[in-house]
Amino acid sequence: MRIFLIGFMGSGKSHVGKRLAPKMGYEFIDLDHYIEEVAGKSISEIFDDEGENYFRKLESKTLKSLVEKDDIIISTGGGTPCFFDNMEWMNQHGKTVFLDVATPILVARLLPRTAHRPLLAGKSPEELALFIEEKLEARRKDYEQSEIVLVQEKVEMNRVAILVERLVNNTSF
Repeated sequence: MRIFLIGFMGSGKSHVGKRLAPKMGYEFIDLDHYIEEVAGKSISEIFDDEGENYFRKLESKTLKSLVEKDDIIISTGGGTPCFFDNMEWMNQHGKTVFLDVATPILVARLLPRTAHRPLLAGKSPEELALFIEEKLEARRKDYEQSEIVLVQEKVEMNRVAILVERLVNNTSF
């Protein structure tokens, strides 16, 4: 079984994946880090050197190369489900989970890290909230094709425990 965690940047895909994997006895892969290992350079360098189109093709190819692995949790990039047939492919080759996090929580998580994320650099809290809302609106149709949608509107929610319970009790799992 493969579990694909999808959602906006800051939604906690890597955080949840790292904690969920040992509870299920699965391997964990952060797709962005895996791409960096395969390419031998950072995502930012790939974007700068080759452009987004090249990156998205590499991302899709790398994602699909993981079909050879079983019992794995893959944290995808925020845009991964929105390009090519990636979302359809993930639904056909595993279980997809959309971590649907409320905008105020995303703003709180991302604001301290704007310097490390070029798309967010220099944005005020209000500008960041607007950016998140616009991007989420554009991506929601792809994200909502997930088999499981885990909504987080409160900070204290234990997403790992909830997700383990939903995955274990899902009859199609």
